[in-house]
Amino acid sequence: MNSSLTLRTFNFLYFCLIAIFIPFLPVYLNEQGLTPSQIGFIAGTGGIITIIAQPLWGMISDHRKTIRKVLLLLLVISSATGYFLFASSTYGLLIMFAMFTYFFLMPIEPLTESLNFRISEAAGISYGSIRTFGALGYGVMSLFAGYFMTYFGSHSLMYLFAGIALVGFAVSLAMPDAPVTAKPVSLKSLKKFLGNKETLLFLVLVFISSVPARMNDTFLGVYIRELGGSTDLVGQALFLAAGTEIIVFALSFWWLRPGRELTMIALAGAFYFIRFFISAWVTDPHLLAYLQVLQLLTFPVFYSSAIQYLYRIVPEEWRATGQTVLALLFFGVSGIVASYAGGALYEALGGQTLFLAISAMSFAGMLFGLILYRIYGTRKQAAD
Repeated sequence: MNSSLTLRTFNFLYFCLIAIFIPFLPVYLNEQGLTPSQIGFIAGTGGIITIIAQPLWGMISDHRKTIRKVLLLLLVISSATGYFLFASSTYGLLIMFAMFTYFFLMPIEPLTESLNFRISEAAGISYGSIRTFGALGYGVMSLFAGYFMTYFGSHSLMYLFAGIALVGFAVSLAMPDAPVTAKPVSLKSLKKFLGNKETLLFLVLVFISSVPARMNDTFLGVYIRELGGSTDLVGQALFLAAGTEIIVFALSFWWLRPGRELTMIALAGAFYFIRFFISAWVTDPHLLAYLQVLQLLTFPVFYSSAIQYLYRIVPEEWRATGQTVLALLFFGVSGIVASYAGGALYEALGGQTLFLAISAMSFAGMLFGLILYRIYGTRKQAAD
């Protein structure tokens, strides 16, 4: 099988798993009778586990100079933990298997993104042409899982999750590994990277912008259900969001120019603000689902730009670890704040207040992005 085809297929399958785990886990937990604060506790604690797991597996990958072999191990274990997670009903078992799944499933994302970027560079193709299939998988499975859960019950997700994970494992056996850099791994270069002022400010920007996005990811399905929507409507909302990503990722070679990353990140922040502010005032669950089409101008623009900007400033030999740091902030640290704070805010003041709060945070992220553009962006564009 063609190497780029296997990588695209793997992206499709892995993001199918993410589509089941990230947005439908809160819905599944809600179906098991958990409160928003309990859901937030599980998601937040999972974020803590992610903080530990992603750097650990990223450094193992860099040290061993292989991504594919690490992915194989993580996938086969994730298939088992995900199966038992969606087979469980009691609070204690849900916490335990959710933590195991966070530990083994979530580190796959930054490793996959690093593999996508490095393989695309080596092959002379656009990153978006590969990542598009991840968005496609997320969109298709979001729609399918919603209907699957509605017609076969919440526990049916255990078969769906484990089956896809095992197919992904089989595909990854034929997948290419990332090109190995000739530069040796150096702690000195990593300290220089993390000690750079531009790097630290960029990571702060990622954190500020990702907290509201993660709150939305965690509680959107719960809010749709509260407004009277069904689980298949949750799937439709996620499908609309992911479907629009496909277009943006596919055309990233056209709209994402080197040196313009901070501009695009600020633009994404502006549309995040608009999207969440409108969500706060919507009372029709169908209208809220349709509003997710604004994903077109938010997550794929933000994340693609952030990855490209990161790769412009990170030492070559620490790219997998650098990608892990980015994912750590977007899906780990921010997820902890989003889940704990979001769950408490949702339970105390309701969904409308939650979305008003995250719209304000997105506005702050937009302003910070514009400040960094004034400091670093104009200089980089002049240099290019």
